[in-house]
Amino acid sequence: MNKKAQGIHIVAILGSVRPDNNTSKVLALVVDEIKKHPDVTLEIIDPNELDLPLPGKDEKSSAERLKKTVSSASGLILSTPEYNGSYSSVIKLIIEHLGEPSALLGKPVVLLGVASGSIGAVKALEHLASVCLNEGAIVLPGVVSVARVHKIFPAPGQCQDKGLEKLIRGLADTLLNYVRQQNH
Repeated sequence: MNKKAQGIHIVAILGSVRPDNNTSKVLALVVDEIKKHPDVTLEIIDPNELDLPLPGKDEKSSAERLKKTVSSASGLILSTPEYNGSYSSVIKLIIEHLGEPSALLGKPVVLLGVASGSIGAVKALEHLASVCLNEGAIVLPGVVSVARVHKIFPAPGQCQDKGLEKLIRGLADTLLNYVRQQNH
């Protein structure tokens, strides 16, 4: 079956396991934007629902499901908080379980990062983009870094900065436009 006949399937990966995490509050905007497209299916990978072993240990069925989910995606949204100047260990663990060659190979990806600091998740997104490129993903332009996330997002999907909200929602259009262009 060709890609066009299958439709568009987007996978959003949440990069935090903390309760009431800021990353999910911001990701909610992109998810909302994707849901406005009736021809697109969306699957959210919440690492709290996975049982991933450390790399090198026996693979579990959740790791196989993760790999299949990412392999079936038309495109991906990777979201991460910035911890200690880089992306979260949760995102790293997920990437480690995508196989060799990686299920990211040839997949278009948009990146979203959040941080409480004044410069946002710039370092995390630089590192994550580098790893995604190394794994063969197509990192699309328009990476979004949210600074002072705890002040700007009081609740999931509620952004106090309308300009920033437009950039975040724009990730959905960037990804969908690319996928649609590739399907023609």
